[in-house]
Amino acid sequence: MKVLFAGGNGYPPEFSGGVQSSTHHLAEQLIEHGHEAAVLAALFGDGVFGFKARAKMKLLRQPAVVDSYPGYPVVRAWFPWEAAGYAVDRLKPDVAVVQCHKSVPIGKALQAEGVPLVVYLRNVEFHELGGDLRELHSALYIANSDFTARTYKKEFGIEAAVIPPTINPAHYSTPTTGQFVTLINPYEEKGFELAVRIAGACREIPFLFVESWKLDDDHRARIEQTIAPLGNVVLESRTSDMKTVYGRTKILLAPSKWEEAWGRVASEAHCSGIPVIGSRRGGLPEAVGSGGVVLDYDAPLADWVAAVRRLWNDNQEYDRLSSLARSFAGRPELDPDRQFITFFSILDRAMQQRARQAA
Repeated sequence: MKVLFAGGNGYPPEFSGGVQSSTHHLAEQLIEHGHEAAVLAALFGDGVFGFKARAKMKLLRQPAVVDSYPGYPVVRAWFPWEAAGYAVDRLKPDVAVVQCHKSVPIGKALQAEGVPLVVYLRNVEFHELGGDLRELHSALYIANSDFTARTYKKEFGIEAAVIPPTINPAHYSTPTTGQFVTLINPYEEKGFELAVRIAGACREIPFLFVESWKLDDDHRARIEQTIAPLGNVVLESRTSDMKTVYGRTKILLAPSKWEEAWGRVASEAHCSGIPVIGSRRGGLPEAVGSGGVVLDYDAPLADWVAAVRRLWNDNQEYDRLSSLARSFAGRPELDPDRQFITFFSILDRAMQQRARQAA
């Protein structure tokens, strides 16, 4: 089977995040099982990689440029929905998995090319869809959490199978020195402001803030200016090897302000027995589960501080939650092989459905 993952956001090395990590793992699984995987994504055109891509697209006078940076083909275009036909001609996909940004115009373009469609619902930001999902008449749906599935059923009346973000535990499981309370992705919507307040109230505890979504220079400067007076917070650039982060983390802090569809970092941390202190927003409580502590985002600062200090200082409580985190990471719903079987069965069903319609 030839599978095309398509979305209106960027893809490594230009952009990385939970969606990109999960997509890469699914692509790896497909290839391991003898199938082919490819990606249609937005071209940002920044840096050396982006400059070369722009130059190649201009020289060849194509609507998109193709590379194999992650180990499989990636078609990049300024407007991916306008390059759907090019991607189909070049890659000949049997089925497409559309995700996140501009799902509707990309999905419509792919369906117009006769490609069976599966939409993977990975957030609840409806404005990012670029239209009404009900326009994708023959699409099948996957949601990354029960919360996401319920939200889309209420808004659009669609049914979605639930497959949490796929994770290869080997990429994240590591012994940890337990040096830091770690926040990944220091953006406002991810709880940066609250994390700063917690760190300010716990000057005796070292905190690590790690870039995930790329920070522009001005944004990074504002973060550095904010944390400088605290003296107990370190900011580090993003990395493709998250073991180097989890290998120094004792507690993962996930005080998200927005409606998280899941919370992939919680599942990653659990692979190493790292408890998570997270907010009760969207699907994040599903991701934290028994492997941590969940608080209302708007709970008093004292409650957040107490949760952090208890896990930092109480070895017995820490060991208890660390053990639960490992167990929670091993639950059947997060078993990569089981997830892949479900995922592949939906792709196959989409192909069969399209074949029946054509007949």
